[in-house]
Amino acid sequence: MRFAEQLWDSGCVITLWLLVAVLAVLAGVLAFALVRARRAHTRALEERGWLLERERETAARSAVDAERARIAHDLHDIVSHNVSVMVIQTGAARQVLATSPGDAEAALLAVEAAGRDTMAELRNLLGLLAPKASGEDDEALSPQPSLSRLSELIDRIAFAGLPVEVRVSGEPRPLPTGLDVTAYRIIQEALTNALKHGDGVKAEVTVRYARHALRVEILNTGPSILTGGRPASPEGGGRGLLGLKQRVAVYGGDLDARRRLGGGFRVRAKLPLERP
Repeated sequence: MRFAEQLWDSGCVITLWLLVAVLAVLAGVLAFALVRARRAHTRALEERGWLLERERETAARSAVDAERARIAHDLHDIVSHNVSVMVIQTGAARQVLATSPGDAEAALLAVEAAGRDTMAELRNLLGLLAPKASGEDDEALSPQPSLSRLSELIDRIAFAGLPVEVRVSGEPRPLPTGLDVTAYRIIQEALTNALKHGDGVKAEVTVRYARHALRVEILNTGPSILTGGRPASPEGGGRGLLGLKQRVAVYGGDLDARRRLGGGFRVRAKLPLERP
């Protein structure tokens, strides 16, 4: 009887030790699995951080490229318009310098004004690229071009020799800054092309404020297709019009530029006031 009890006690001890050994092995396996899971999680976090960093770098490069394209378009608009006015006025001054000094002086004053406008706009644009070290805005910079300054543009074009008739319909209202600048640049580019390539008789500008869109149309006279006249300007082939089409597309709008059957050129744009 005592031998059986001793045997039973020995069996219990062995079982207990076996149980402890199994638990120790399980604990080791669980610890190993936990370490592996933690390492895998750390690697996943590192890879995710790397991917996020790559995405941020890609987004930053895209933003830089878009800004460079915008600046290139602005530079083209500023320089081509004002330099065209300066060239035309300089030629006019040369032709009347000997016979009409007063008219020559007026033309040269227009050249000076166009040059000052060019410098002011370039200073404004370059000020965005290289702001003051203090981070403060330069109050001397000229205001951003907008439809509120359209009369100044019309006056410069008319003084350069192209009469312009302006019609505004609908209720004028504040526009988003980028869209406002785009509408102004469309009119500026179209009138500059009309001044350079048209017959100089007349141009018409129509601005219509609709409920959901801003519509802009510029017409000018020129040689007729029906009479085999020389094209007023390439249909959208110039850098200016191509850049404007890209600008308009950013706002979900469309721009159409083509010759008119009766002569001259037509530029028509629609800019949604609410993004689709």
